[in-house]
Amino acid sequence: MQTETILYIIIAGIIALLLALFQYIKGSQKISKLNVLFSFLRFVTLFSVFLLLINPKFEQLTLTTEKPNLVIAIDNSSSIKHLKQDENTLNVVDRLSQNKELSTKFNISKYTFGEQLKPFDSLRFTEKQTNISDAFSQLSEVYSDANTASVLISDGNQTYGNDYEFITTKYKNPIYPIILGDTVTHTDLKIHQLNVNRYAYLKNRFPVEVIITYNGNSNANSRFVVTQGNATVYSQAVNFTKNNNSKTINFTLPANRVGVSGFKATVIPIENEKNIINNTKNFAVEVIDQKTKIAIVSDFPHPDLGALKKSIESNEQRSVAFLNSNEIINQINDFQLLIVNQPNNKFKKLFDVIHRENKNIFIIVGTKTDLNFVNRTSENFNQEITNQTEDYQAELNPNYAPFIIDDIDFESFPPLKSNFGAVEFSIPFETILNKKLGNVSTNQPLLVSFEANQRREAILFGENIWQWRAQSFINTKSFKAFDNFIGKLVQYLASNKRKNRLNVEYESFYNGNTNVIIKAQFFDKNYTFDTRETLNIIVKDENSDEEKTFPLILKNNNYQVDLSSLPPSTYSFTVNATNENISKSGTFQILEYNIEQQFLNANVVKLNQLAKNSGGTSYFIDDSNDLINNLLSNNRYASIQKSNKNIIPLVDWKYLLIIIALSLASEWFLRKYNGLI
Repeated sequence: MQTETILYIIIAGIIALLLALFQYIKGSQKISKLNVLFSFLRFVTLFSVFLLLINPKFEQLTLTTEKPNLVIAIDNSSSIKHLKQDENTLNVVDRLSQNKELSTKFNISKYTFGEQLKPFDSLRFTEKQTNISDAFSQLSEVYSDANTASVLISDGNQTYGNDYEFITTKYKNPIYPIILGDTVTHTDLKIHQLNVNRYAYLKNRFPVEVIITYNGNSNANSRFVVTQGNATVYSQAVNFTKNNNSKTINFTLPANRVGVSGFKATVIPIENEKNIINNTKNFAVEVIDQKTKIAIVSDFPHPDLGALKKSIESNEQRSVAFLNSNEIINQINDFQLLIVNQPNNKFKKLFDVIHRENKNIFIIVGTKTDLNFVNRTSENFNQEITNQTEDYQAELNPNYAPFIIDDIDFESFPPLKSNFGAVEFSIPFETILNKKLGNVSTNQPLLVSFEANQRREAILFGENIWQWRAQSFINTKSFKAFDNFIGKLVQYLASNKRKNRLNVEYESFYNGNTNVIIKAQFFDKNYTFDTRETLNIIVKDENSDEEKTFPLILKNNNYQVDLSSLPPSTYSFTVNATNENISKSGTFQILEYNIEQQFLNANVVKLNQLAKNSGGTSYFIDDSNDLINNLLSNNRYASIQKSNKNIIPLVDWKYLLIIIALSLASEWFLRKYNGLI
């Protein structure tokens, strides 16, 4: 407390005392106990009032010691076990965790990573993918401003994601890699990359591209072979030298039958080759009879049209054509679905044909749409015309039933420009997305679907959906989530299959390094999603006839089961509803491929460069004690003492008011009691 404030308090006390004595003591011939009591009460009142005006405060100083952070990120992928570094990893983690000096100097936090970064629990080295870049991107959100040393325990072999060598542009703390593996160069032939389309068309030939690499000092002669079952469908001799150490082979294979066709690509191992797992790669192609053709009909250009085309054609089973309202008339039967962008009176003939031919349609209603025309044309809905627009964000309806929709973070997407006004439907409809204005849900549809007269229709009440595709890429670094959403909508609209109470979503084949997720939806007799049902899936291995039963777990608006633990093979399955006699069957294939087993050595070059870029130092596993000594002796990681100064009132104003009220009340009551009032 400042000296000036103390002086004010003393003066206030003296003045309060003098005023009290002046009122009750001065002039009295005899000082009674009652006058002394009145003087005291008046002194308390006046002094409290003065304290309230002065509001004296004092400073409270709190000292805290903040230790630097030591983040230990541990590679939990299966490549660690493949390189026989699992025991070394466990030992070095224990050595860092149990070092008392490190625990005294640092706040130690441990994480594991493979596909995703997770808090340390246990190390099993079973992750099928490695994404070092994503791990440090997430850590940068937690340790952006703190004094932090980061230890990366890894072989440096990343299977997907951005190049982690440049993560230091985002992660500003020094990184100290502990390199798992050796630097010995082994003679090795491997299939570095195999490129093939997921789909092919019946009675056509589909292209395959294979990149084969060689690591060695002497000449090597081998043969590249592609087999289907026991039959060889392609073969070519390959020769390598120390300098000519890669070859790209392009060839085509026939698509003779509808369904999934599996193949095995192999480069014959050479003598003394250490790793022959990476000499083989399985791949598959789903042969389909025809493409689904979609027409986008618009009389003016718009970025939404290109975004929709990109999303739809990301699935090779579909093709998109751009036509205007006149060109489509004579070609309408060539397409399974029409996407009509912002129709007006020029579309009258087209809508007459659509109603006559009973074609499925997806209408985009935007700011250039003639709402009078749309209201006259449609028998199913009517939109209020206000000649005003508004920007609406999207809110997912989790109870949407016709097909499974994943939440792709719609609420983070930019708002769509939409016509202001209520929409009324004359038939039952299903809302996919609702309009949201700021944080307020309007309960008005943004995207809906419905079925009428054996025809499926969807309406989007907004434009600029191209911004959603861009935002989805910003959120996930991929267009896949948004493209899948549009793909499911198009698949639903392009089909006229009747409703089923049990719907199952799965792929025809899965690569061995991806998660095998099967989703299902179950509806009651009124086609309302039923969360009370218990679904089980019976999976049969077609090669061994072994059967396994798994429960499907309710998650959001669907049931899911993860079958990633199944070994590569061909499987048939049946999803059963426990309480009702309803089931759905299918088949899928898991291809044999483990990308984590393709490596021979640690990626020493990249780990060294990562350490250099971040200002850290790399160490081999045998030199981990040097890392500990470096961390302990490095003055950069010193504890910081912080002082926190709080200004606290000497007496809370609420208590002063209570004291003033009590003292005045007591004085008045005593004076009244003694007949002085």
